[in-house]
Amino acid sequence: MALTAPCLPVTARTTARRIPGPPATGRRTAARRAAPGIAVVFTGAGAALLPWMLVLATTLPASARVSHWATAWIGLDVMLAVALAGTGLLLRRKDPRASPVAAATAALLAVDAWFDVTTSLGTGGQGLALLLAAGAEMPLAVACAVVAGRRRG
Repeated sequence: MALTAPCLPVTARTTARRIPGPPATGRRTAARRAAPGIAVVFTGAGAALLPWMLVLATTLPASARVSHWATAWIGLDVMLAVALAGTGLLLRRKDPRASPVAAATAALLAVDAWFDVTTSLGTGGQGLALLLAAGAEMPLAVACAVVAGRRRG
């Protein structure tokens, strides 16, 4: 006997529906109960950054000398290379982990574009930074965001 409403014909569509069962137990339920607390922490942390941004806007110097500048940029590019290659590899394998890796890759690309453009202001490299941001980094970030937005599995 099919588990469908009395007057509906039994089709693949009606039999494929999930029938609600008893509530989940174990780790999933505990994680769902903890989620509101974590949500409050994250929301509060985001709100706490607002006054901190005002402090930074009024106290940071216009320029600074930075040691290990090349190391910071090369490190970011290494992370980007690993993230892009990892996203591609996981997509090729049709692995559901591609979505979260693509989300992280999109974030790294957006951060790289932001810092490339903002740190090049007033230098001869501003045009190249804008070109790379608009022509490569942001389009790749959007593509990664699309991949991350897909439901897999």
